[in-house]
Amino acid sequence: MSVLVYTESEKGKFKKNAFEVASYAAEVAKMMGTTVTAISFNSDENDTLGDYGVSKVLNVKDDALSTFNAGAYATTIAEAVKSTDAKVVILSSSTDTKYLAPLLSAKLSAGYAPNVVQAPESTSPFMVKRSAFSNKGFAHTQIDTDIKIVGVSNNAFGAHENKTDVSVEEIAAATDGVTNNTKSVEVDKVVGKATIADADIVVSAGRGLKGPENWGMIEELADVLGAATACSKPVSDLGWRPHGEHVGQTGKPVASNLYIAIGISGAIQHLAGVSASKTKVVINNDPEAPFFKAADYGIVGDAFEVVPKLIEKLKDFKAQNG
Repeated sequence: MSVLVYTESEKGKFKKNAFEVASYAAEVAKMMGTTVTAISFNSDENDTLGDYGVSKVLNVKDDALSTFNAGAYATTIAEAVKSTDAKVVILSSSTDTKYLAPLLSAKLSAGYAPNVVQAPESTSPFMVKRSAFSNKGFAHTQIDTDIKIVGVSNNAFGAHENKTDVSVEEIAAATDGVTNNTKSVEVDKVVGKATIADADIVVSAGRGLKGPENWGMIEELADVLGAATACSKPVSDLGWRPHGEHVGQTGKPVASNLYIAIGISGAIQHLAGVSASKTKVVINNDPEAPFFKAADYGIVGDAFEVVPKLIEKLKDFKAQNG
């Protein structure tokens, strides 16, 4: 019996959430008195998982699966669960895994608890704490099925080094005879910038910027902070910014360590999608903007005056502190 963790990668490199879910799996394995086996797809850096408590890596080498395919991945992971006699399967809460998890749950007749925010409260019975109601509350969920699937919220548990001797075994994808009617035709990705899903800091702006021509200072602030850029729904609807930057309940969810909202009033759908961020900073010239009620820190002022001064101060700080 072991704990199996699916570690996401892209172009052979693990995503940030791979190390977080590996750390979470190591904690669960410790509670259960067992070991962690990871499954990866076409990864070139499997040994690094040993730094986070993984004892064995099953690496699927198949060029046909270089692009994520929920059906094929679910079938292969299900076979790995059976071959390792895993009773707990750990996933991230990425967009991909939210497609994958229901398929995997059906194949394994396993209970699935998404949006889990901390290590299990107990393993017998298996009880987890998860965010609910658009992050406005928590649910304590008991999974009673023989096999349990846990989806860990991004940035909730963190990556913790726990060096372990690790072995790597290459395995084939378990897709022979499986009918798969889904394929990726094209993948468009932002190149050379931090992504919203992986960023520790997200700088977001709304209609308070008045037009797309003013986004230079947002990108400059993000560059100074090593942050991803994002926007509110009206901004993407107007075509000021790409739809891939739209965050909120109807866009991409944000669970960053720091979320900076500039010129965003704070509609309920936007707040619901970013409320999992640990620290929220708001810059708005309207002191009655709803976002201030949800913010940890707020600045009432004109973004066109505040942001350039903030950039200047951050650059000075970086210059003085290397």
